[in-house]
Amino acid sequence: MPAKIIDGKAFAATVRAQVADHVAKLKGDHGITPGLAVVLVGEDPASQVYVRSKGKQTVEVGMKSVEHKLAADTSEADLLKVIDDLNNDLEIHGILVQLPLPKHLDEDLVINSIAPEKDVDGFHISNVGLLGTGQKSMVPCTPLGCLMMLRDHHGSLSGMDAVVIGRSNIVGKPMAQLLLGDSCTVTIAHSRTKDLPDVVRRADIVVAAVGRPEMVPGDWIKPGATVIDVGINRLDAPEKGEGKTKLVGDVHYESCAAVAGAITPVPGGVGPMTIACLLANTVTACCRANGLPEPEGLTA
Repeated sequence: MPAKIIDGKAFAATVRAQVADHVAKLKGDHGITPGLAVVLVGEDPASQVYVRSKGKQTVEVGMKSVEHKLAADTSEADLLKVIDDLNNDLEIHGILVQLPLPKHLDEDLVINSIAPEKDVDGFHISNVGLLGTGQKSMVPCTPLGCLMMLRDHHGSLSGMDAVVIGRSNIVGKPMAQLLLGDSCTVTIAHSRTKDLPDVVRRADIVVAAVGRPEMVPGDWIKPGATVIDVGINRLDAPEKGEGKTKLVGDVHYESCAAVAGAITPVPGGVGPMTIACLLANTVTACCRANGLPEPEGLTA
C-alpha cells in the first residue's frame, strides 16, 4: 500500500485559520493586535520572495505587518539600531531578521541582539538553551511545523524511535529536542554517521534535513515509517525543457513513498508550515507579553 501523503499545504491553511481566530479574539477581547516585524538586508531574490509571502500572510490573519528593507551595505551599527528600536516597540511582538545576511554582518551578533521573547525564529541563544533544557521558549518554525504534523498523524509520539538526519542549529538540533520532549528515543545522524542506512532503517520516524538532494533512498526506510522531508533542493530538469529545474527533497520520494506509512512531499510538505508556524509564534509571543493564556495547539 502506498504511503499516506501528509499534506503540509492543507495543514498550514488549518494552522493559519487557528491563528486568525486567536488574533480576532485578542482584538475583540483585549484590544491587542499581534505585530510582526521582518528585517531584510540586501536584495537576495529568494529572500525578497520569502519576505513578501510572510508579509502577505501576516496581514491575511489580521496581524500588524512591518517590513524594514535595508541596503546591502548597511552597517552593523545601523542594523542593530533598527533591531533595538523594534525591541522597544510595544506594538511589535515578533522580530525576524531574514537570513542569510551580507557577509560583512555577524549573523550570531545580530540574532542575539533580538529580545529573546520577540525572537519568533527561535534562534537566540537564550531560546536555544531554554528548548534544550525543556523550558518554555520560542521554538524554531520549521521543526515546530514538523512536530505539529507528526502529532496530527500519530497522536502520541511517546516511545517511538526517531532518527533526525542533519545536525544544523536551525532544524536538526531543535528537531531532536522537540522529539525528546514528546518522549521519542532520538538519534541525530548525519553524512558521517557510520552505517547510516542501518541507523535510519530502525526508525519509526525519519526527519531528513541534511541538504543533499534525494540522499535517502527507499531501501533505508523501515516499512510503515513516517518520513518528514525538510529538504528543498533545485535540480536541473531537462525532461521539462531546456533550462528548466525541479524541486526535490532530501529523500528519494518515489522509492520512499513505496515503503513508508506516511510521507511529506516536496514541494507542498514542510515548506508551507514554516510561515504558518512563524505566525503562530507571533501570536504566542503576543500572549506571553500580555500575560494571557497561550493558544492551544500552536506551540510545542
